Amino acid sequence: MAKAARAQEVADTFRAIAAELIGKKRREEKADRTLAKIEWLLSRAKPAIGARPISEISAPEVLRVLRGVEARGRHETARRLRATIGQVFRYAVATGRADSDPTGALKGAIVSPVVRHRAAIIEPKAFGGLLRAISAYEGAPETRFALELLALTFVRPGELRAAEWSEFDLEAAVWAIPAAKMKMKRPHRVPLAPSTVALLRELRAITGGKFLFPSVRSAARCMSENTINAALRRLGFDKDEMTGHGFRSAASSMLNESGLWNADAVERQLAHVDNDSVRRAYARADFWEERVFGGLTNVMNSGEEAWLFRCGRLNAP
Repeated sequence: MAKAARAQEVADTFRAIAAELIGKKRREEKADRTLAKIEWLLSRAKPAIGARPISEISAPEVLRVLRGVEARGRHETARRLRATIGQVFRYAVATGRADSDPTGALKGAIVSPVVRHRAAIIEPKAFGGLLRAISAYEGAPETRFALELLALTFVRPGELRAAEWSEFDLEAAVWAIPAAKMKMKRPHRVPLAPSTVALLRELRAITGGKFLFPSVRSAARCMSENTINAALRRLGFDKDEMTGHGFRSAASSMLNESGLWNADAVERQLAHVDNDSVRRAYARADFWEERVFGGLTNVMNSGEEAWLFRCGRLNAP
């Protein structure tokens, strides 16, 4: 009996239940990077509460874990850790091994992170200067192609870095990103302008393996997440001026301000999902005709042609 009781205690620890939750998320085919982030966050909590029976862990114990992270200035990490620990407790409640989630009582108990928007160049003349700088980039050609493709497609940097040649149909001029690679876990189609297709054909002659942008260390992995921002720094744009994610902000700002396209078409091009669940259920159209034939995919054809049909002319050397 004592042995059975001990086995049950081990099965009911925070560490064991966290492992069960991660296993459940893996079976649900959550993205590898999502699972890795959850495991990394929970690794901050396990030294202190991992071996404790989850039903005995109190709110002050969890708060001490969060305060340890907070003391190192990691306010956003502390916030995410509280939410992730809460997921473990709610799973324990659902499976009959805890009575409540103590993290709910900790809302407001830790420092709220200061929201810092990613830097972006959103003024057309300045954006034209960025495009010209990219066209003259003297580093690795793959990095220049990556910067140009961010300006042409407005995808998230992570989606571009992980892009595989199998996702592209250059004849049909479509990039089909699978749901597993998308932030919102919904498949996304990106129409490709003629200049984008031409650029991709050039890139394929350089890489041509699995990834569009393989790592310099191994063709089995994609480009480092730091490469794009490092290239922008090399071009003279500091972190408070432009980031890889800033191409999306630039596109959203200038496309919407132009008044040339339906705002919903712009949102679909950016793969944004409506926060209103009722509206989202009815807004299933991806505005493909407008995105392809309405010129939305041609807004940035090169540093010399017009971004929004004007940017290049405003910035002609």
